[in-house]
Amino acid sequence: MQLIKDNGCLNADELSSFVHEAFAKESVDGKRVLFIIPDSTRSMPMPAMFRALLRAVKGRAAKADFMIALGTHPPMSDAAINALLGITEDERRGTYGDIEIINHEWKNPQALRHIGTVTENEIAELSNGLLRCAAEVCVNKRIFDYDLLCIAGPVFPHEVVGFSGGNKYFFPGIAGEEILNLFHWLGALITNPLINGTKYTPVRAVVDKAASLIPIEKRCFCLNVMGKDCKGIFYGAPESAWSAAADLSAKTHIVYKDKPFKSVLAMAPAMYDELWVAGKCMYKLEPVVADGGELIIYAPHLHEISVTHGDLIRRIGYHTRDYFLAQMDKFTDIPGGILAHSTHVRGIGTFENGVEKPRVQVTLATGIPEAECRGINLGYRDPASINPNDWKDREDEGRLLVPHAGEVLYRLTR
Repeated sequence: MQLIKDNGCLNADELSSFVHEAFAKESVDGKRVLFIIPDSTRSMPMPAMFRALLRAVKGRAAKADFMIALGTHPPMSDAAINALLGITEDERRGTYGDIEIINHEWKNPQALRHIGTVTENEIAELSNGLLRCAAEVCVNKRIFDYDLLCIAGPVFPHEVVGFSGGNKYFFPGIAGEEILNLFHWLGALITNPLINGTKYTPVRAVVDKAASLIPIEKRCFCLNVMGKDCKGIFYGAPESAWSAAADLSAKTHIVYKDKPFKSVLAMAPAMYDELWVAGKCMYKLEPVVADGGELIIYAPHLHEISVTHGDLIRRIGYHTRDYFLAQMDKFTDIPGGILAHSTHVRGIGTFENGVEKPRVQVTLATGIPEAECRGINLGYRDPASINPNDWKDREDEGRLLVPHAGEVLYRLTR
């Protein structure tokens, strides 16, 4: 089931009608429904969807709650959740007082339940031989309080899995860290330029395999979103809804350029308040930076590397995949997800005879101090020294300005 607006974008009433029609065909009467949604680092018309989802099951479902698919992101405060959903604190306590909103706890063993194992042979087959190791699969145990799990989230090109959305809201959205670290490192081995914007990838195969272990009925709303505007919405099983949404995202979220640029200014939106997520600026633009060129992540509002993972990132710094592969014995205690993030931000390159040569220079123009930027092996620019207009309309000179970077993928036509 799908609704696409060829001209313009879907409004709140159209979204609500679509959601109502989708659930009219579902047997939700008397069932407990858990909606799984993204946090504030993903663009989508969440206030409209929040209301639409609740209207669709009102008077039918025995219970309807929400779980925020944080992955390894920090938990959201009550104020942040209210802003995400577009509700006031009074509405939270009153109108929506019977709705529980749950932050996922990926690091808390007491919040997780083991549901199975993806075996060594299965990983080897799914990864085309890139990895050969088993992975224990854990998921937030609260899902077992419900009869129906329903994902509602956007689909974008993605550096780890190819396209986000679908079963990715289970893994890593509400998962434990072992399976998360495995497939993030698998994505890093393949490399961002090869995997980002590719529909079916070994990582997607692992994610879908892990999701098949969840013994609860699953449904999914996948949205095609530009900013807060929704162009299309797809409903069905997570695999089929995601597949259709990924096909549309490949048309709407990939921009092709005829030649690479020596200087790219990627303006990170305010929703990226850590380098952990602002790194998406590099992920989506690496393919169009010229060899030896520079990608500048411009985010004066950003002051943190990562609240959750900052200590480990400061310890290892940002490096190419080959830097780690050549000396993995030094990093056996570093989670694969951390190594993957490091390589994705630094980009591809070589490591030969002890010398690392990244293909491009990555520079931070943020609120992170210069000494800290240098210490993690990234460049530094004072954001006050940068005028974005110096990059505007100068593509013929090898300069590219990208406002609201991080969700649209840029590729070369050849």
